[in-house]
Amino acid sequence: MIPPSGLRFLAQLKRNNNREWFQEHKQEFDEYLRSPMEALVGELNATLAQAAPDYVTEPGKAIFRIYRDTRFSADKTPYKTHLGALFPKRGMAKLAGGSLYFHVSASEALVAGGVYAAEPKTLLALRTFIAGHHQELHSILNARAAKTLCGPLHGTTLQRPPKGFAATHPAIEFIKRKQWYYDVTLDAKEASRPGFARLIGKHFLAMLPLVEFLNRGIPKPPRIREDALR
Repeated sequence: MIPPSGLRFLAQLKRNNNREWFQEHKQEFDEYLRSPMEALVGELNATLAQAAPDYVTEPGKAIFRIYRDTRFSADKTPYKTHLGALFPKRGMAKLAGGSLYFHVSASEALVAGGVYAAEPKTLLALRTFIAGHHQELHSILNARAAKTLCGPLHGTTLQRPPKGFAATHPAIEFIKRKQWYYDVTLDAKEASRPGFARLIGKHFLAMLPLVEFLNRGIPKPPRIREDALR
């Protein structure tokens, strides 16, 4: 869990989003947020190790940096006001495929799973896969656990069918999507309760069928022979 002091830190950071304040309070960040987050990721990995070992991700790789990339943003505040962690499938690049994700902020705890930032080639592959397996996708989205714990499918969508797909296809509304993911917002107070890891894990397991389905539609990168690197 994330202690209340960690959520207070994030609230204070939102009001004092500058390098001077953060450097003065860096020890608090490490103690109240970074360390508890590492422990939380460890608990989630224990859950995933039983049900989905390919998604186990060591804390150092799972947890996102608190520092914002401001190079191409009009918002020049240097720090994020939430701390998140991503669990991609082993063998896939961090943001290349379906993943599990959560973050905490002073105002919410968010749990998500699916494909959020696919490249054009991946989008085409996923749309083609969904076109041929849409009945399976319907079954996944209509499963009791999905409806109870995950809610509706989220993501941006095109106004018109993408090139190569008929407007009359029975799954055209899924095919028009650019993103396919669940997004569940919880009360921020949940993050400071002892059962927080179990709660996230419960949502993760409910989201996993969609994540696995989407990852089946993404071509695996070619394996490079070791002797080719010498």
